[in-house]
Amino acid sequence: MLTLLFKAHSGLRYLVLLMGLVALAYFVYGFATKRPVDKKVRILGSSFAGLLDTQILLGLVLLGAGWPFQPMLWGHLTLMLLAAVLAHVLLVINRKRPQPGFLLPLIAVGGALLLVVGGILAIGRGVFASTSLGG
Repeated sequence: MLTLLFKAHSGLRYLVLLMGLVALAYFVYGFATKRPVDKKVRILGSSFAGLLDTQILLGLVLLGAGWPFQPMLWGHLTLMLLAAVLAHVLLVINRKRPQPGFLLPLIAVGGALLLVVGGILAIGRGVFASTSLGG
């Protein structure tokens, strides 16, 4: 069961990264062309944040279910939680603005992606590597 949870957690990272890159590209394009904000901004931002939340939840369930804790996971956990906080806070601020824009979602998703990559590297793994951490 733990191996299945680990594989789900490890595999979901690709969806998180893909959704982040799609959202980032859309936000960069919207910002650069000064186009009006549409509901795709909210959909893409929420989709990215939701996948990131699911990824964090799977990781916490994995640890709670008995996956061996290693000290390097502190950096991983910290960076992943910071990524989720950054994404959520900036996306909510943007959504509550009278005139939402592309810049805050761009910073939210771009910054979160950098933190996610840092969190992956913190466990001594490449972003696209599929090695195990024990268990």
